[in-house]
Amino acid sequence: MGRNILIPTDFSDNAWNTVVYALKLFAEEYSTFYFLNSTIIKVSTLSNLSNKLLKTMQENAMKQLLDLKDLAETSNVNANHNYQIILSLKDLKTAVKTAVKDWGIDLVIMGTKGATGAKEFFFGSNTINIVKSLKNCPVLIIPEEYDYITPSQMAFPTDFNRFYSHKELKPLKELADLNNSKIRIMHINVEEKLNDIQKYNLTKLKEYLEYYEYSLHWLPKYDKKATEINDFIEEHNVNILAMVNYNHSFIEKIIREPIIKKIGFHPRVPFLVIPE
Repeated sequence: MGRNILIPTDFSDNAWNTVVYALKLFAEEYSTFYFLNSTIIKVSTLSNLSNKLLKTMQENAMKQLLDLKDLAETSNVNANHNYQIILSLKDLKTAVKTAVKDWGIDLVIMGTKGATGAKEFFFGSNTINIVKSLKNCPVLIIPEEYDYITPSQMAFPTDFNRFYSHKELKPLKELADLNNSKIRIMHINVEEKLNDIQKYNLTKLKEYLEYYEYSLHWLPKYDKKATEINDFIEEHNVNILAMVNYNHSFIEKIIREPIIKKIGFHPRVPFLVIPE
């Protein structure tokens, strides 16, 4: 069967870095990587000249996609891996949604921002749009210039107020399976002790992770949640941060206010966003 992995690219260094990370992460897995580029031009600007320009843009993008496929094949000779290319004339958000549906994509992997990413934003607008719009596929976001490190430690922050389904925990488990990663469940103590709902959700989470190496970490509330998560990542050498994106969740707040200064959230490790 194998996995289908979609990697949107704008052919920047950041995008190539994401490809390298993905190939190393799934080195042992039978996988098909779909490289997607979306070339969009406003219909209102189309004239005879623009038609020619559009054709040139498409040809250039197609050539770059073929070059990227060639580069991936030669720099990563791996019998487990297949490569496909997708050139889309839709905007990136629509192109990704369509590809996920058409090709049965299991995971989207992308960089935090593309070639034109503004420095003060952690997530570029493309990343935010895709995370917001994908309701049925997890997204793994790779920080700029992040060099691959085998993810032996994964952090999963939760307040235990919410019940996680098998479906929601599946992407977390699948990533943990790749390298027998240890899952560190972190809870910031806002309350004196857990209420009955939280206790039940914790019990269920333990049941779901029964065959995984996991640990529970109770942290006092001493700062903004973003700071505490970043401190935890550093202290425990965490290589992947995973969270479920649901209404009123921490991720939703980040997406709503992407400026670092407001949230202070700038994870230095890959970030798995799981849709609810």
